[in-house]
Amino acid sequence: MAQAPKFDPEHPWGGDSSSGLVDVNAQYAGLEYHYTYLIFCGFIVWIIIPGIGLMYGGLARRKSSLSLLFQSLLVASVTTFQWMFWGYSLAYSRTANAFIGDLANFGMRNVQAAPSPSSAVIPEIVFCLYQMLFCACTVQIVIGGSFERGRIVPSLVFGFFWATIVYCPIACWTWNSNGWLYKLPSLDFAGGGPVHIASGWAALAYAVVLGKRKHQGEKSHGKPHNTTLVFLGTTLIWFGWFGFNGGSALNASVRAMYAAFNTNTAASFGVLGWVMVDYIRSRGRFSVVGACEGAIAGLVGITPAAGYVNCWSAALIGFITAVVCASLQDLNEWLNIDEGLYVFKLHGVGGMIGSFLTGIFADQAISFLDGSSLAPGGWNGNGAQVGRQFAEIGAISSYSMHLRVSDEAEMMGLDLDQFFDEQIGEADWGMFSNGGHVNGELPALTGDGLASSGGSSSVERDAGRPDTKEA
Repeated sequence: MAQAPKFDPEHPWGGDSSSGLVDVNAQYAGLEYHYTYLIFCGFIVWIIIPGIGLMYGGLARRKSSLSLLFQSLLVASVTTFQWMFWGYSLAYSRTANAFIGDLANFGMRNVQAAPSPSSAVIPEIVFCLYQMLFCACTVQIVIGGSFERGRIVPSLVFGFFWATIVYCPIACWTWNSNGWLYKLPSLDFAGGGPVHIASGWAALAYAVVLGKRKHQGEKSHGKPHNTTLVFLGTTLIWFGWFGFNGGSALNASVRAMYAAFNTNTAASFGVLGWVMVDYIRSRGRFSVVGACEGAIAGLVGITPAAGYVNCWSAALIGFITAVVCASLQDLNEWLNIDEGLYVFKLHGVGGMIGSFLTGIFADQAISFLDGSSLAPGGWNGNGAQVGRQFAEIGAISSYSMHLRVSDEAEMMGLDLDQFFDEQIGEADWGMFSNGGHVNGELPALTGDGLASSGGSSSVERDAGRPDTKEA
């Protein structure tokens, strides 16, 4: 078996390849399958980015859907800059303190061929890319808090600084070998804390700052405009999550394969849990959007636990997380907020449940499938691990706690306000709403023959259908 390379402080970039005399690949001879596997996982994690955009766009009303698709790419682009500029260094520099990294890798300095700080079999440039995609997905989840009323440019500025001030320190606490949660240790395999708990609480705070959406009694308010987009986005997220959890072992061990199996298991049981709650609540009817939300809840719940628990524990975690989240249908009313995408319910609450259950069900026999990690939990009689998980939940929740468009722009829709010639769907969509009539009259036509205003949409007329629910 090939020997893992060691980090050389005298050559922190991994060796001088400029002279043509040093083959930086030679140190990984016989271990290439590890970083080949991780880069593949990174590629499929990227699919989560448009997946979130499609899901959010489908959950929004049609008039503001395009802005959420647009932001999915913009957030990924801004986060890439942030990560290359200083984000990676603040999270993963080898000389970090217990709370945040320094600028040793500022501007991607020395991030090349050396063994990564978290896995000796992964070149640092591969590790940096993989973790950058985690950050991009997290910031995109947070931006969901601006749902249908947040201006795009301020949200991108907010995303840059949120990643810097919140995500990077929490990632350092959790995954940097110098971080205080890492040393505690709290168990967080793939981001229950840095990704879900942090983004859930931040989205809640963002929604509170922006205030509630304005509406004039439209039946479409709070209803998804396109269930197909929601379904498509969910399937892309589910697929990408195989890389999200499966790659977090940072090697191609049996543990990584087990984490991937647990990912599908939890998502599947999450669907069953949410659909069960919907079926009971509606007395025998189903919701496609509910099934999609159940899958997301299951994925969120298993994220911290994927590489620590057995497959039946993963099923239970996915099911419990979905049932609890589905039962919080009136959470916005209880909190008197307007968080239309339920980011806090799915990611904040779901992440906290997953982290707590990780402490209970963590089994050292599963973590040791990689041949080196022993992480006993309550399952092995280590009840103190549950308390450590509460420390993570409490610390991250407490730490994560002109942005809004005008009222006129909100009522008109973000797409018409912020884009010059585009909307979701056909340009003459309004002509076919309500038989082409507005309050019994034909809509006014613009110079190009298209309706300038329309009656109630098909979503409004079908608002009571079982496959359309408040999201």
